[in-house]
Amino acid sequence: MEKANIKYDIAIIGAGVVGGLVARSLSAYDARICIIDKHIDMAMGASGANSGIVHAGYDATPGSMKAKFNIEGTAMMPGICRLLGVSYKNSGSLVLAFNSEDEKQLQKLYENGIAGGVKGMKLLSKETVLKMEPLLNPKITKALHAPTAGVVSPYKLNIAAIENAVVNGTEFLRETQVLGITGNKGDFTLSTNKGDIFAAVVINCAGIYADDIAKMAGDGFFTLTPRKGEYLLFDRSEGGLVENVVFQPPSEKGKGVLVMTTVDGNILIGPDANIVESKEDSQTHADSLDYVYKTAIKTCSGLNLKKVITSFAGLRATPDTGDFIIGESKKIPGFFNVAGIESPGLSSAPAIGEYVAEIVSGSLGGLAKKENFKPGLDTHEFFRDMDLNEKENIMQDNPDYGMIVCRCENVTKAEVLDSIRRPAGARTVDGVKRRTRAGMGRCQGGFCLPAVVEILSKELGIEKEEVQKGDSGSNILVERNRP
Repeated sequence: MEKANIKYDIAIIGAGVVGGLVARSLSAYDARICIIDKHIDMAMGASGANSGIVHAGYDATPGSMKAKFNIEGTAMMPGICRLLGVSYKNSGSLVLAFNSEDEKQLQKLYENGIAGGVKGMKLLSKETVLKMEPLLNPKITKALHAPTAGVVSPYKLNIAAIENAVVNGTEFLRETQVLGITGNKGDFTLSTNKGDIFAAVVINCAGIYADDIAKMAGDGFFTLTPRKGEYLLFDRSEGGLVENVVFQPPSEKGKGVLVMTTVDGNILIGPDANIVESKEDSQTHADSLDYVYKTAIKTCSGLNLKKVITSFAGLRATPDTGDFIIGESKKIPGFFNVAGIESPGLSSAPAIGEYVAEIVSGSLGGLAKKENFKPGLDTHEFFRDMDLNEKENIMQDNPDYGMIVCRCENVTKAEVLDSIRRPAGARTVDGVKRRTRAGMGRCQGGFCLPAVVEILSKELGIEKEEVQKGDSGSNILVERNRP
């Protein structure tokens, strides 16, 4: 491993959206930082299988970390997204009531939100709601409207945060699995599959595995339970059914099955919530997806199952403490847990990143801020969003814009190349997909897959048989023994 035997000031374990935004915030300080992940790319856990909702914050217990960071993070999200060139939509959200018992739940959510400091909420009549969202079930009786809620692409935010951290000097160590942790503040040794990494402080942002990492360090005081949620994603031709993120009343399992439009214009429904034994269980199941669909059509009967283009599942890290676990270990000085970041974790991530950066800096004696810190990324408009003149001009400057790789999403060869060449760029087909949307359309890569494989092969200097779809070991092509 090239980076072995180098001592870092800060080692961050886990390259999800929380780890990424922690790294971005810390990269503003004068410190040597690495972010470590066992996967071949970032956003390969919960951050890559997430609804992308930026919650208003009315359901978190007032005074809890969830409530504090949710409201602060939601307020920060539009600004962070502008800096990083990530699409954000302030859609607002609705929680529907279908009877008097549901209306009581809405009243409790409203009062809880007011106590927590959520702004702008209103309880709306049926007539008002149906004017806002005419395709909702006309049997609703009332709804809670939260105008501060929004929608973001969780994996694009994750990728952009780490790219920004790398631009500011952070090192992204891929395919690096932590196998052991010894020492304490000023003298940690992280044993990995690629050699030892030395650090003054360690930040545990390992998602569903954060309890295992804490135990490895010697302070396993909490347990995380994997709770799986399954989703159905519809073709963009189904877009426009709803503007708000629309929830049904919450249950003991969580916020309930939702209907929403993603920032890219797809209808998304889900998730259910089922406790599973394995932290690797990302399979979808027909009965769960059937439940999601049948529950969602209670909200909006116009959902056409024939327009579903894919399904997926994500695992939430549900802590036994009932709240986020954020702070320095009481047993291991210099070891910081950022764990149990289930919903509203995405909404909270910008605020968590800033908070963790401040307390870690303080632990290291007060790090100096960089004079040349770059808070944003150099970004450009996607080809599909350009007008005809812009397309003609950019094709003259770079002919690779004239070659369409993905027809469904109108992604060009130039954009695929850029996704690979950028700091912390794509190394797999799914990595290209998350950065460009090549393969996210109706045919799900049926047309563009061969072209993406060929481009990756040439850019990375590897054989086509070595190109991975997702993580290590997911080779798309296998060379057969010829007679």
